[in-house]
Amino acid sequence: MTKRIFKSICLVGGIVFVASVILVSSVFYQYFSVSQTKQLDIQVELAAIGVENNGLDYFADLDNPDFRVTWIDKDGTVLYDNRGDQSTMVNHLQREEIKQAIETGKGYSKRYSDTMMKQLVYCAKLLNDGTIIRISLERSSIFTLILDMMEYIVLIVVGVVILSMLLAYRISKIIVKPLNSIDLEAPQKNSEYVELSPLLNRIHTQQTQLVKQAMELENRKNEFEAVTNSMNEGLILLNRKGTILSINDAASKILSAKHDCVGKNILTIGDDLEFQDVLSKALSGGHAEKVIHIRESHYQLDASPVVSDKGISGAALLIFDVTERENAEKMRREFTANVSHELKTPLHTISGYAELIKNEMARPEDAAPFCGKIYNEAQRMIHLVEDIINLSHLDEGAEGMAKTETRLDKIVEEAVTSLESEAKQKDITIDLKLENSVIVGIPQLLSGIVYNLVDNAIKYNHRNGKVYVEMTESSDEVMVSVKDTGIGIPKEDQGRIFERFYRVDKSHSKEVGGTGLGLSIVKHAAKVHDARIEVDSEAGRGTEFRIFFKRMVNESNV
Repeated sequence: MTKRIFKSICLVGGIVFVASVILVSSVFYQYFSVSQTKQLDIQVELAAIGVENNGLDYFADLDNPDFRVTWIDKDGTVLYDNRGDQSTMVNHLQREEIKQAIETGKGYSKRYSDTMMKQLVYCAKLLNDGTIIRISLERSSIFTLILDMMEYIVLIVVGVVILSMLLAYRISKIIVKPLNSIDLEAPQKNSEYVELSPLLNRIHTQQTQLVKQAMELENRKNEFEAVTNSMNEGLILLNRKGTILSINDAASKILSAKHDCVGKNILTIGDDLEFQDVLSKALSGGHAEKVIHIRESHYQLDASPVVSDKGISGAALLIFDVTERENAEKMRREFTANVSHELKTPLHTISGYAELIKNEMARPEDAAPFCGKIYNEAQRMIHLVEDIINLSHLDEGAEGMAKTETRLDKIVEEAVTSLESEAKQKDITIDLKLENSVIVGIPQLLSGIVYNLVDNAIKYNHRNGKVYVEMTESSDEVMVSVKDTGIGIPKEDQGRIFERFYRVDKSHSKEVGGTGLGLSIVKHAAKVHDARIEVDSEAGRGTEFRIFFKRMVNESNV
């Protein structure tokens, strides 16, 4: 805007200057013309007096190069001319100024002289003897006048141009300064230019609307970010070129992306081929799903195109953590295979012994042992099925089983008592130390926890070994510890001992008749009671399980 004002002022200044030069030149030309005419008139009068007094002798001493003096006889013959040969001159009786002089006593005219080859102004006067004295003067045209003044005009033009540019620059700055200093936050406060009031009022109205819209957009953005950032699922919005428009915290965490990735291509944070394939299908207009492996977790990608009136404008990508589902599916398959395997062995044993008895191939004295084998395998199957049922019940959160105030020491004592006969068979001593403690729990599950831990401590112990069962209390917890002097658990197996059907020593487990579900039941039952389990074991030197239950507030002994 400053440049336009500057150019406009310079242009106006130039036009005004040119117009002024033309006008002044015209005025000067008119002034010089009048002055020349008056001067010419005076010279004619003086010449007329000189000629009448001295005749032709008057011209003898005449030396005035600025004027052309001609003396003409009454018949038009040129008697004298100071700039030409009168003998060669034509008759002047028909000249305009001569005619006027004869008629009125004085005549004026101006014309281009072929003799002098210039524009001349003539003034003629009739003398008393009938002759005519005429004086002419060269008169320059307005263009000649301007050319004669060109040197001065150029100097003036240069000065005017410099002054105009300085003034134009200064004035444009002064004009624009109030415009630049307008407070757009409060445009109506401007008082410099009243003419701008309608524009400023409109700017104020539009600005108010823009501020309102910006606040609404900001609120929607904050709401959107609050919702998306509170999601456990990852959410990424892309434009049709694959540029990230928005990414929530969950997606950033899953893909290890930085917050400045917005505005960058999605390939900068996800270069996996399967990841790219899902996005390509979505940006092409199709729906795509894929489960991919990221670090130690499984995630399902769900990509859908975003369609507008102009076609596909982008894509929305949802990332679900399906690690638990995949692990559960894997456990289900493993569980099915393990159950089938665990049931297959006793069924084969039962079928084999039953077939021998059926076909009367067994000796009478072998019938009783065979029946014993069948009974033991059937009991093993029953225990396995019961453990599976209990574990399924625990997977559902022990629904239908109410928690009550329970004497934990009584539960522990009863579980240990029920296993004393098994301990005696292996000459194992159980050392029991209890404290009166009351917790809120499910008696059946609490009994199952202690029973399975003590049962494993007996089964996987050495003959003449020891089992230590101890209860201790702190300000907010009750700890039950089951420690044995048995075979122990290697370090590499300790992370998997709570998996279903997982056995550290499969051959030994077969001998002791375990189902492989005892510690899984312990883990799930502890989870129902919000209890935590700690394991401390060393191969060949025994194992200690510690379970921490939350103590009752305002506990009182029962």
